[in-house]
Amino acid sequence: MANATKHFDFIVVGAGAAGCLTAGRLVRDHGARVLLVEAGERDRNPLIHMPAGFVKLLTNRDYMTFHRSAEHAHLNGRQPSIPQGKVLGGGSSVNAMVYIRGQARDYDDWVSMTGDESWRYQRLLPHFKRLEGNSTFNNAAHGVHGPLKVSDGANLSDVSRAFVLAAQGTGLPYNPDFNSGTQMGTGFYQTTTWQGRRCSGVDAFLAPLMDNPLLTIRTGAQVSRILIENNVAKGIEIQNGSLREQVFGDQIILTAGALVTPKLLMLSGIGNASALSALNIPVTLDLPGVGENLQDHHEVPVVAFCTGRQGYFGQDRGWNQIRNGLQYLAFHNGPVASNAVEAGAFFNPDDASGAPSIQMFCLPTVYLDPDVTSTKATYGFTLNSCVMRPKSRGRVTLQTADPNATPIVFPNYLDHPDDMRLSIAGLRRAAQIMRADPIAAMVERIVLPDEAAVTSHSSASDAALAEHCRRTVKTVYHPAGTARMGADNDPMAVLRTDMTVRGISGLRVFDTSAWPTIISGNTVATTYAVADRGVALMMGEKLPGDFADQRDTTAGATLTPAL
Repeated sequence: MANATKHFDFIVVGAGAAGCLTAGRLVRDHGARVLLVEAGERDRNPLIHMPAGFVKLLTNRDYMTFHRSAEHAHLNGRQPSIPQGKVLGGGSSVNAMVYIRGQARDYDDWVSMTGDESWRYQRLLPHFKRLEGNSTFNNAAHGVHGPLKVSDGANLSDVSRAFVLAAQGTGLPYNPDFNSGTQMGTGFYQTTTWQGRRCSGVDAFLAPLMDNPLLTIRTGAQVSRILIENNVAKGIEIQNGSLREQVFGDQIILTAGALVTPKLLMLSGIGNASALSALNIPVTLDLPGVGENLQDHHEVPVVAFCTGRQGYFGQDRGWNQIRNGLQYLAFHNGPVASNAVEAGAFFNPDDASGAPSIQMFCLPTVYLDPDVTSTKATYGFTLNSCVMRPKSRGRVTLQTADPNATPIVFPNYLDHPDDMRLSIAGLRRAAQIMRADPIAAMVERIVLPDEAAVTSHSSASDAALAEHCRRTVKTVYHPAGTARMGADNDPMAVLRTDMTVRGISGLRVFDTSAWPTIISGNTVATTYAVADRGVALMMGEKLPGDFADQRDTTAGATLTPAL
C-alpha cells in the first residue's frame, strides 16, 4: 500500500556529512523546502559527542550498518567488513574525526579523468576554507570563521608523543600542518572537534536550523527506490515493512555513501542492464558504471606490547572510567577527549622526497578487526599503514531486489601487486619507528607480525609479511568512486562533472560515490568540500575559486554550530 505526501523543493537521501551540508546550505542560503531522509536514528547518544566515544560505537548495530564483503580468494577466503554510519550525521557522527584534505595531485587526477579544470585543488581550496573554523591556523590554506570546527587534539597520550619523536628519529620531518600543501612528515592530526567535543555534520550544518520550518528531517526511514518517470526523477519511495510512502520533490540528491548510493540507483533501474534484468528489476537506464570503480583505503597493523602502563588500555574500565568521565564532564579534556588517532605520518617508501603514498596512524592501544583474534588485550599500541592511492578496484552489486538487503560489496583489497608491495613497506617502516628513541623504551616486543619478518629483508620475510597483510588487512572506512564523474564520452562515467546523473533529469549525487579516484588521506573534509561545490553548481552560485575576491560567497560560513 502506497501513500503520497507533500512536495519539497529538494529531497536529500542520506544524512551523512554530504547530506547534512547539502540540506543545511539549501535551507539557510536559498530558502528552499528540504526533506532530509536518514535510515538511522537521531544522534542523541552522548557517546557520539565525546571524541573517544566512537570506539564504543564502531561495533554497535544501532549506529552502524555492517556490509560484509564477498569472499576474497586472494585473502584466503576472508570477508572483510565495511561498516557505515547509520545515524543522523552518518560517518561524521561515528568517525575518528581526523581532518585531512589529501594532495593537490589527487584532484589533478580528477581533472585528467573528467576533462573539467574546475575540479583542481586550487578551485576547491576556497570551499575548504569557507567551511572551516580552525582554532590554530589562519592563513592562505585555512579559514577560521566556518561552521565546521577544526582544532588540535584535546588530549595526547604518552605513546602519541613518543611516536612523533621516534618518527623524526627515522628521518621524517616534523609537520605541524598536514593540510598546508605539504603532507610529508610526522605530527599530530587536527580533528573536527571544538573544545573537546565532536563537531559532526549535524553540529555544523543542521543544529542552527532545527526549528526552521523549511527543513524536514525524517529518521528511521528506509528509502527503497527513486521514483522516475520518462527519465525524470520525481521523488522517492520510503518502505517500512509492507507500508510504502511516496514523497515528491523537484530535485533528488543522493548522499547515502559509496555503498548505498549505487544500491539505490540500481534498485531504481539505473545500472548494468543485464545485471538488473537478472534480478527482475525493470531497466530505466543502462549505466554500466554504477557500482563499479569501488576504492577504499585499507590498512595493515604492526602491534607492540608495552613495557609498562603506556597508552589507553584499561582507561574505560573501573576507577579509570569514573575518573576520566568526571574529568571530561568538568573540563572537556583527558582521555575521553581523545579521538584515539592522535598522531601519524605521511611518507613515500619508494622515494623519500616524493609525494607520500603511505599514511600511518598511531593508536595508543591494540586495535585489530574482530576476525583477528590471536592477540590479547593488554597495554600496547598499533601502527597502521594505509595505502593512500590504492590501485585495486572493486565493486558494489545487488544480491536481491529487496531494498532491505545489504548490497554485495567486493573491495578487492591487495589485488594489485603495488598495493601489497606498499603495505609491506609500510610494515617495515612501522617496525623501524618502533625501534627508534624514545618509543623504543616503551616496546616490550613486537607481537604482530612476526618480529623477525618485519625487521629483515628477504624473499622469505616478504612472503611472511604478505601473508600477514592478507590475514589482517582492514578498511579505513573510506569507500568511494562507485558512481563516478567522467567525461561525456566515458562509457563508465555515471555522473557529468556537474554531479548530475547522465540520462536522468533532476537527480544528482554529492557523496564520495562521485569521486573518480580516492584522495590521499581521511575523506570527510573532501566530502564536505565536494558537496559544497555541488550545491553551488546546482544553485547557480558564483563559485569560490573562479574569481579573485572570495568574500562574496561565504554565506555558508555564517552558520554557527551548536557546540
